[in-house]
Amino acid sequence: MKISRSVNMVLSRCWRSSSGNVAIISALAMPCLVGFCGMGADAGYWYYRQRVLQGAADVTAYNGAIALSAGTSASAIVSGGSSDATANGWHSSQGTITVNTPPATGSYAGNANSVEVILTENEPRFFSNLFSSSTVSISARAVANYKVNGNACILALDKTAKTALQFWGHNSSTFTDCNVMSDSLNNQSLGVSGDSTVTVPCALAVGTVYVNSTLNLTSCKSPQSDQQPVPDPYANVSPPDTSGPCLPNNSYAPGKHCGGMSIKDTETLSPGVYIIDGGTFSMNANANLTGTGVMFYLTNGATLQFNGNAVFNLSAPTTAPYPGGESGILFFSDRNQATATQTFNSTASSVLTGALYFPTQALTLNGDFVGADGCTQMVADTITYSGNATLSGDCSAYGMNTIPVPGGTTLVE
Repeated sequence: MKISRSVNMVLSRCWRSSSGNVAIISALAMPCLVGFCGMGADAGYWYYRQRVLQGAADVTAYNGAIALSAGTSASAIVSGGSSDATANGWHSSQGTITVNTPPATGSYAGNANSVEVILTENEPRFFSNLFSSSTVSISARAVANYKVNGNACILALDKTAKTALQFWGHNSSTFTDCNVMSDSLNNQSLGVSGDSTVTVPCALAVGTVYVNSTLNLTSCKSPQSDQQPVPDPYANVSPPDTSGPCLPNNSYAPGKHCGGMSIKDTETLSPGVYIIDGGTFSMNANANLTGTGVMFYLTNGATLQFNGNAVFNLSAPTTAPYPGGESGILFFSDRNQATATQTFNSTASSVLTGALYFPTQALTLNGDFVGADGCTQMVADTITYSGNATLSGDCSAYGMNTIPVPGGTTLVE
């Protein structure tokens, strides 16, 4: 009985002691206070990681859109996205990456000029694991888009040449709904000189547009220098099979013509692929050549020699002429061809409908010519044009693709 009374007295004194109460309450509340402080510290870290993740998503999407505008395949952009995001702070071991081109969601879903990047990370708990041991998932999403500054119908691919694209001589040319573009970085990348008069929506260059003659712009206020390069529009087109036997020298049938092909009189070619394997594809002064649905593939050092008095009316296939090929290509030069100049000399009655594609060679066009409805494309290492023509950008009816000109990349989501 005495012990019980003593205990009660001690408890009573503790209960009445304010300092004792504070100590007890503080001891009981301390785990909660530490937990909430830890929660705040962890939340600050998660917020920091989310901002890093958003920056990585933004940069990856932006770089992906630039690569897309330069002709990089969608699969390459997807595979390269992980290294790009990692270099900008994403912890690949703690999350996932999804790269969609075109985007799968949002207002740019299905837009072929856009790249969507979605990043996730599972963040650890440091102090707040008092309440839970599970990780915290954060995510970031970005979409970048490149605009198209119209389409081109003349494109010089060389990256460094002076006047990679040049309008020269007594030239009077009009371009409707199609621009002219040079990929060269030279300070005289695209030149308009001599006695030329060129009327075009926009004249664009990766380097500088040099004008020393008459340039009339119908869409742009001034020549556009320092532009993004336009990728080779036919870079992914496979060449035709060249393994077949050589045709007789006097044959004008589709197939492999070894040592060249010579047009001396009037000839009408059947539709198909004509492989000029070495030698010269020539036309005499009074020759007359017609062919619909034809494509000429120049390989093994083959060259062109079209006399200025010859008359030709040639149009490309409107459907793919062979497996891996593409419609709309009239002349196709082997990408492994050594540097050379391919020259067309034409009269006003000559017609070339389709793409003239010489990716590693110089292309020179002298005289007056025009494709049907103005549908002639020129894509070559360098291009010198002297003559008169009216070219158009709407050529889908002739199996030709457009050549979009990138007009700047921005983050849109």
